[in-house]
Amino acid sequence: METLPCTQTAVTQSDTGSPRLTHGVPLPDLLPGTVIVKTVAVALNPSDNKMGAAFPTPGAIVGMDFSGTIAAVHPSLSTADDARLTIGNRVCGMVHGSNPGDPTNGAFAQYVRTKPELLLTLPKTMSMQEAATLGVGLMTNVMALWDPLALGLPLPPDIDYDNKSQTDGSTHSQQPDPAATEIVPQKTEPLPVLVYGGSTATGILAIQLIRLLCPGMEPIVTCSPRNKELVCSRGVRSDAVFDYMDPGVVEAIRARTGNGRLRYAYDCVGDATTSMAHCYAALGRVGGRYVHLDTIVPEGGGDKRRRAVKTKLVLAYQATGEDVPLPGEWGTKADPEKFALAVKCMSMFQRLLDRGMLKAHPVQEVGRAGSGLEPVLEGLRVLKSGVVSGKKLVVTL
Repeated sequence: METLPCTQTAVTQSDTGSPRLTHGVPLPDLLPGTVIVKTVAVALNPSDNKMGAAFPTPGAIVGMDFSGTIAAVHPSLSTADDARLTIGNRVCGMVHGSNPGDPTNGAFAQYVRTKPELLLTLPKTMSMQEAATLGVGLMTNVMALWDPLALGLPLPPDIDYDNKSQTDGSTHSQQPDPAATEIVPQKTEPLPVLVYGGSTATGILAIQLIRLLCPGMEPIVTCSPRNKELVCSRGVRSDAVFDYMDPGVVEAIRARTGNGRLRYAYDCVGDATTSMAHCYAALGRVGGRYVHLDTIVPEGGGDKRRRAVKTKLVLAYQATGEDVPLPGEWGTKADPEKFALAVKCMSMFQRLLDRGMLKAHPVQEVGRAGSGLEPVLEGLRVLKSGVVSGKKLVVTL
């Protein structure tokens, strides 16, 4: 175990909630049941800007997505129980940065504290930069796709969740897996799941997870024409991809989904004037479920949502098993069932990664590798401008 410094450099919130580079920041405490990861790369998410703007927490460390190496393990944990805990093991995950309930921990720092159950071990073929893009997207999809209060899609019944495969940092034995090449055999016409914004970092993972892990489901995707090739490269049929700017997009989706068969809509964009309206219009007359990633106020004010549609806001940090003391829909109490679901899903995700079946979002690096955390500030400005499309911004420390 390496000797950790007492302080570090991190991106923290100013008095107004804006991000700033801060030196001499204490490392997060190594709590029972947790590990410290030495950060190698971080990825940027819209929430990294939104949290500080909406809920200023001066001094809180910003950032959620990270990859790095295990640097310290609490004595309550043992590598005999979990090979992910090996010092130096390459891992990735997410933490809830800008958290008023835990302001000392965030991804945009040299060291991050996390629960090992929510870490993925990197295959040899995956770079730290690619891995940094996974954490938030995967945890968001856990809550969106499989939480019974959200879309509530079925989990595959034939996956051995406890079977962990060999990776570059693992000592688990490889077990035969008859489902490795065909996890979900399609025997009947699949039920459609609309993924609105399929070329976003969360959407690109969602379409893969639906295709690989949701029995009898098919992703129907909207994106811009320039990102159609990316979406199709993740296994979506060309005739199931629609231009969200096309005035006839709703009619095209309804025709493709059987004029009434669509029951599930997953909005990865969260725009009341377009994405929400399109999702609601595409759902069948009997209604269904609509999941979104941002608080949406319908155009013109008031609640114009269809009563037959069950609406749910999902947030990645709902899967962490920790309280989040934020107001309104953003706040959440620690939910052991959601945490258990996340742990179960991480086992599935690990197997997909090990077999090369789960692909990361394309990476756009910001700044020069080895420049530390300062490029994060520029990256957040670029992200806020709205010019990033089909890629995820990554900074290599």
